[in-house]
Amino acid sequence: METHDEVREFLMSRRARVEPEQVGLPRGTDRRVPGLRRGEAAALAGVSVEYYARLERGAIAGASDAVLDGLARALLMDDAEREHLYRLASRSGRASAPSPRGRRKGERAWQPAPSMQWVLDSMHDAAALVGNGRTDLLAYNALGGALMHEMIASSTTPTPNFARFLFLEPVARRFYPDWDAMAAVNVAQLRTEAGRDPHSKPLHDLVGELSTRSDRFRELWGRHDVWHHESGTKRYHHHVVGDLTLHFNGLDVVGESGVQLTVLTAQPGSADAEALRLLSSWAATPEHAADAAESPSGSAAGSRS
Repeated sequence: METHDEVREFLMSRRARVEPEQVGLPRGTDRRVPGLRRGEAAALAGVSVEYYARLERGAIAGASDAVLDGLARALLMDDAEREHLYRLASRSGRASAPSPRGRRKGERAWQPAPSMQWVLDSMHDAAALVGNGRTDLLAYNALGGALMHEMIASSTTPTPNFARFLFLEPVARRFYPDWDAMAAVNVAQLRTEAGRDPHSKPLHDLVGELSTRSDRFRELWGRHDVWHHESGTKRYHHHVVGDLTLHFNGLDVVGESGVQLTVLTAQPGSADAEALRLLSSWAATPEHAADAAESPSGSAAGSRS
């Protein structure tokens, strides 16, 4: 998608999401579409209706920080959405010149440094996963591999990918009890990555594949939602240990844009902690070790572009 088209779709989708009552405006009786009218959004952003219309048509190049901040406030954007807006504005200003990142050929596959893998392997009571903005699973410890066993085992690509698993593998709907929410978050992560690295061919290929094969993905992609993977809880139904609710924290890997370490833990003494302990024991069994060795990503190393 061209940058001006993406700007248009993003701003229109944010405006449609804001109800007048949320910003202290009367609803009235003659609204034909959801969300704010264009004139209302312009007034809240502190710009003229004509200028707002230009922005919403994608002509955002040269918009000042004050204008962008006004848009973010008027459309009730969260931090991830505001950052995405700034990235789109930056891209619009140099849309004719693809970034050097997009032109690189033959970039080597990203692999964790030995010291990073040592850190992962030293975590015995937590599941540790390293992923990128395309939601590829790049590295993991034993407990992380056991937690994501079905995704790793079912992967049809050398690098397992959370988006492919979510939208193309039926077992994912059992593994994620909150599948709808997880699917929406996953697509929002991909949309965020598209703002960060718009010239990534692997990302374009992934989005194209999923758009072709999944109606639900295509619908969620059209929402233009974005999201920061920071902290919270996730629910799983693992085929060996049953239900798990784990707390996660996302930690950016310094010097590697888009690569993040996610650590999943359970409250000490809880049933979830006991389930993690059982999962760790299962990970150490010969049967699981054989399955892991036969997986398409036994080295846990993935590609990055």
